Amino acid sequence: MKNILNIASYKFVDILDREMLRDQLVVRAEQAQLRGTILLSPEGINMFLAGEPDLLRGFLAALKTDARFADLYWKESWSEKQPFRRFLVKLKNEIIRMNHPAIQPATGRAPGVEPATLKRWLDQGHDDNGKPVVMLDTRNAFEVDYGTFTGAIDWRITKFTEFPDAVAQHRAELEDKTVVSFCTGGIRCEKGAILMREMGLDNVLQLEGGILQYFEDVGGAHYTGDCFVFDGREALAPDLTPKSSYDSARVYEDPDWDAKKARWEAAHPQAKATA
Repeated sequence: MKNILNIASYKFVDILDREMLRDQLVVRAEQAQLRGTILLSPEGINMFLAGEPDLLRGFLAALKTDARFADLYWKESWSEKQPFRRFLVKLKNEIIRMNHPAIQPATGRAPGVEPATLKRWLDQGHDDNGKPVVMLDTRNAFEVDYGTFTGAIDWRITKFTEFPDAVAQHRAELEDKTVVSFCTGGIRCEKGAILMREMGLDNVLQLEGGILQYFEDVGGAHYTGDCFVFDGREALAPDLTPKSSYDSARVYEDPDWDAKKARWEAAHPQAKATA
């Protein structure tokens, strides 16, 4: 029986009291017996948490009483086992590292497209203005190899800090098309879409909620494979069922990561998995 609630959530918002907020969240999470990771940075919050449903939702409800997080939204999925080993709150310079401090999503985000609209565009082969639609995967190469949208552009980056250079090198192939950037939950494609618009590509949209929201709203249409996730579930199918069931931390502290990486490399002998 799948009775462990898993949530993924992020918000770009100015946070000037990270240390104080960290201490508050640690106390609340311990009281709710949660596991997972929260990243706090001056640009926002990023959370991957799992626990007993009522306790986890209570934790999130308490967080929403802070005006900065009043409109916080999260994606839910379920697992039979707790997919994290421990609970951590980490202070970071960015909640998703790009090394472009001028990109500040809290001051304004790129336009987005809802999953249902994207599916309709992909069904008909163009957007509502008749322009061809190009899917741009902003994730790392090893994540892409678990699954992606059919025909998506994949620049084989090994970390998100490589994304700006990849855009500069491949900019020409994105012109005169409607570009939909996507990632697991929306955080990388949101930041990436802003970067591309600032580089002069005004035809870029972000997939609202990322792959996981697409799965939840419309299923696996136009998508091949699974979606890699950085916890013990390893990957989620379009029906949001997990591929694996490990007691695992996020990949950055994950003692099982070597085993996961070895399995991936055995299945993909011509490629190299890089976290």
